[in-house]
Amino acid sequence: MHVLRMWFGIALWKRVLAALALGLVFALVWPSAAPSVMFMGDLFVRAIRMLVAPIVLVTIASGITALADPKRLGSLGGRTIGLFAFTTAIAVSVGMLVATLVQPGVGAPLGTAAPHALGEAVTPYQQLIGIIPLNIFDALAKGDMLALIFVAILIGVGTVVAGEAGKPFANTLQSLSEVLLKVVGIVMEATPFGVFALIANAVAANGAAVFVNVGWLALAVVLGSLIQIVVVHSLILRLLAKLPLLPFFRGIVDALVVAFSTASSSATLPVAMRVSEKNLGVGRSIFSTVLPLGASIGKDGTAMYVGLLSMFALQAFGVPLTPQVYGMVLLTGALAAFGTAPVPSASLFMLAAVLSAVGVSPEQTALVVGFVLPFDRLLDMTRTVPSACANLTVATTVARWEGELDEAIYRSADDD
Repeated sequence: MHVLRMWFGIALWKRVLAALALGLVFALVWPSAAPSVMFMGDLFVRAIRMLVAPIVLVTIASGITALADPKRLGSLGGRTIGLFAFTTAIAVSVGMLVATLVQPGVGAPLGTAAPHALGEAVTPYQQLIGIIPLNIFDALAKGDMLALIFVAILIGVGTVVAGEAGKPFANTLQSLSEVLLKVVGIVMEATPFGVFALIANAVAANGAAVFVNVGWLALAVVLGSLIQIVVVHSLILRLLAKLPLLPFFRGIVDALVVAFSTASSSATLPVAMRVSEKNLGVGRSIFSTVLPLGASIGKDGTAMYVGLLSMFALQAFGVPLTPQVYGMVLLTGALAAFGTAPVPSASLFMLAAVLSAVGVSPEQTALVVGFVLPFDRLLDMTRTVPSACANLTVATTVARWEGELDEAIYRSADDD
């Protein structure tokens, strides 16, 4: 019992960081044993993914019922989508800028890569039609985020419009939301063990030399991620939300580590919701609406990587980089990032949409993907971090604008 009290007495983010460091050491010292502990990582990821679909459906609907006033809902939605669009466009620009400075594609040996076909791209029409599911339970089973968001918004708005008749159902939604967040808290206690296993297996499988094999591209990914977090997100918090930075970054460590470990914005969602409430003081009506939406459209890391990898490909193939090319990459990259699924390596498969707009053939795109794909796991883990940070930045900023931020809780993150 004494050991358990000591364990739970340590802040979770400290336990998670310690587990990450131990996982790295374990993989480097005893790589052959890493697969034997992978079951802990698999169990952790499955537990997190199990919660994603019901959390999206219930918390968005309950968040809308908590807002009650349709005018306020419109204000919240407009500010949220506008801020995500802004950070996404900036992220594409950051990726393009870093690629222009580092020039990772110059001299890249794409001729040695095995082509990797991307398959048939999903058309904008199919994406639009797919937002409305034929079967709600099928959308839940598949974890179709956009369809679930649509259904949740419809249920929430319908509950509000129903007035007095909808209040019992609104209370049920609030209760379900509370229960689900408590379940997330229970699962979160397993985070150190999951992170340890996931990091150990990733490093042991790919080797520390993975960043040497694609050195300049990896350097550009790290630089782009740091710029997006340290510069862009920090400026949003300081200038738009007018909040101190240290409590924010101390408060979101758990979510960022889970984002890095799982390489999935969707899998990070339950953790992000917990830290936004417990560590940042974001009101439930805000985080339960903004964060699930951000898991689908708040893709700063993906946007940065799409811009970066597009420039990488253009440099490798010697395509002249005119202002028109830069403009087309920026526009198509931002649109592609908005439509990317919140799963590992999804951004690679949106690359064709961007490169085809600037004259790169499908065969050449397949070479780029074939070159990057064997090393993409750790790169994907890295670029998921700015996506998770963007979602929490937007949620915190919108909460501040809407008067739904408890500053006492926010600033207390600095005291842990």
